Amino acid sequence: MSKSQVTVRQDNTEGARLYMSIEMANREWKLFFCDGSKERQRKVKAGDLEGLDQEIKKSKERLKLVEETPVVSCYEAGRDGFWLHRYMAKQGIENLVVDPSSIEVNRRKRRAKTDRIDGKKLLTLLMRYSWGEKKAWSVVRVPGVEEEDGRHLHREIETLKKERTIHCNRIRSFLKLQGVNEVEPRRGDFCRWVEEVRLWDGSELSSGLKERLKREHDRLMVAQAQIRELEGKREEILKAGGEKRILQMMKLKGIGIESAWKWDKEFFSWRQFRNGKEVGALSGLSPTPYDSGQSRIEQGISKAGNRRVRAMAIEIAWIWIRFQPGSKHTLWFNKRYAHGSKRMRRIGIVAVARKVLIDVWRFVDQGIIPQGAIVQ
Repeated sequence: MSKSQVTVRQDNTEGARLYMSIEMANREWKLFFCDGSKERQRKVKAGDLEGLDQEIKKSKERLKLVEETPVVSCYEAGRDGFWLHRYMAKQGIENLVVDPSSIEVNRRKRRAKTDRIDGKKLLTLLMRYSWGEKKAWSVVRVPGVEEEDGRHLHREIETLKKERTIHCNRIRSFLKLQGVNEVEPRRGDFCRWVEEVRLWDGSELSSGLKERLKREHDRLMVAQAQIRELEGKREEILKAGGEKRILQMMKLKGIGIESAWKWDKEFFSWRQFRNGKEVGALSGLSPTPYDSGQSRIEQGISKAGNRRVRAMAIEIAWIWIRFQPGSKHTLWFNKRYAHGSKRMRRIGIVAVARKVLIDVWRFVDQGIIPQGAIVQ
């Protein structure tokens, strides 16, 4: 056989990539590597970035890839947030944060689930996505540091209001156990009022209960004071004129500072929408039909998006019906659902919520006033 008939195999690493998936846990991270054919599995201590870099370097050596080979990685969105994504971006690694609910799983009644199986599944889907199958899963849009920081103010107010409700309900419950019904936990003279309360037989409250009620009231007042402080800070920011999108939304009658602030910080300020369908889908207000063969079932809304935006949209939909009586959406709701049952009205208001949210996005993004809406 002549030399011309012999095919000489040459190693060609041009266009090669190192794929890596990370299964993150409290104590350790499981790393799964692949070059498209061979696989490698390793472990590092949780948060050990130096160890992570060393394992990436070793994997390139073991899989016979040059040092300059680009790395594509992924991990599931969760409690660890986006700090690791930002670190990888700084290191020049192309990283994807994946929506866990979009990962396909075996539909059998009993399926095996281990970190090893999940990690290898992530690695397989990562390669499919990188090779062009963009619908293999859903990739999370990672907010910037400033955008993520902007969400703390309204979320802290939301948490404090829940704490305030807990303290009020606890005070009412303690007094209800003694037969005292008329209670206003947030009254300024609560401590003096507790001393004057009399039970059914004219006796005072027990000393232990009095002390606990006063301590509970003190915690209530702390939460109330912090709520006022944060709400005042929010109003100062608006008066400074820096939040133009929020001020734009508040021009629509029925939309106040709570809804406008939450929609902007959770939704409009850092996401790019191309059409109304994307707005509805990302808020979780899009319908999910089941149409297979002779079966045609409407399964309700997807609830796949931001729960805060979705809850606020439904709340605003009821307010919109009241304060925007001439709006196109209000007239549609009154004609089709207003005279129906309570269940039908709830179904209709979800549709109004989706329509209003899309119209508010158009109003903020393009300046298009919703049809029939009152602009203050």
